[in-house]
Amino acid sequence: MFHPLPLYVGLRYVRARSHSFFVSFITWASLLGVGVGVAALIVILSVMNGFESELRDRLLSLGAQVRVTEAAAASGGAARGIDPQAPDSVRELAHAITQGALAQLTAGSGRIIVGAVIAERLGLTAGDSLTMLIPTVGADGTPAPKLREFSVAGVFEVGLQDHDATLVFAHLDDVRALAPSGTVSGGLRVRVQDVLEAPAVAARLRALLPGGLEVSDWTQDNANYFRAIRIEKTMMSLILLLIVAVAAFNIVAMLVMVVTDKRTDIAIMRTFGAAPARVMGIFITQGLVIGWLGVALGVGLGLELALHVETIVPFLERTFRFQILDADVYYITAIPAEVHWGNVVVIAALALALTGLATVYPAVRAARTAPAEALRYE
Repeated sequence: MFHPLPLYVGLRYVRARSHSFFVSFITWASLLGVGVGVAALIVILSVMNGFESELRDRLLSLGAQVRVTEAAAASGGAARGIDPQAPDSVRELAHAITQGALAQLTAGSGRIIVGAVIAERLGLTAGDSLTMLIPTVGADGTPAPKLREFSVAGVFEVGLQDHDATLVFAHLDDVRALAPSGTVSGGLRVRVQDVLEAPAVAARLRALLPGGLEVSDWTQDNANYFRAIRIEKTMMSLILLLIVAVAAFNIVAMLVMVVTDKRTDIAIMRTFGAAPARVMGIFITQGLVIGWLGVALGVGLGLELALHVETIVPFLERTFRFQILDADVYYITAIPAEVHWGNVVVIAALALALTGLATVYPAVRAARTAPAEALRYE
């Protein structure tokens, strides 16, 4: 016999068809349970990764990755000054315009581009007039708000309430002229090539700039959004991991019944000199093979579903005539998916660990089988 005894006998037990129907049923149920749990984890986390990326892209579509502002300046004001002649800084806004044109924002023109929600609430279209209340402070320090009339040059929509319902864009010179010098806060919005490098860029700017300036990045400005997503991903992972845990308990039950069924075989092997560790290895091998086959099945099925979500979901919607994300309710109408291979590795490792732990008790029970007691009535 050229094979290690635990591996050889364990694989023989996996392939054996002499088990009772109930044992075979539990075996297949365990394998499918592990596979379904792993697949569900991969698909759900991939979809949540997709929603996180979609939200990040929309948050940053008209925002800045890094902001430099005066430390004592009050936040507020939805009017942002832009330079239409700088295409790199207004590319996202140009793509988001649904009415009008960005080129109409010229210095001194008094034209603005408003968000789609603002336009809908006020019934605005390109060419309409809009009066804005500018909160300024007089020379004596008392509030001195003033009214300024603008002409709507266009409407933009990025599909995010925080932008579409609050932002108004005008030429940079027009925004500067809204209030006397020194009565409005100033700042600088910095865009970086890789948004994930924004915290590092902010840290370098914070070290270089004077202490009177505050530097923040998009991860700080939108911390609540992404903290909520991380909590949801953690809770969903724990809930779905219970499916794998239930399947692992099925493996325990299956192996215990196999050990009971193979008591005579175990006693004979022990009589011929097989050590308890080898007996344990036989049933650990059997349980691991079943668990690993389930994990492999789940990883394959999960990746297949996650990588083709954009095709599968529309097919299901057409077949069953329903819409998962109604355009009248949700800004995002398609279900995105983004597979992170690190998540796949962690899910597979956790599933393998659970199935491995499930084999310990039955294997120990098999190793403690007394040969004389098992062969007494044979």
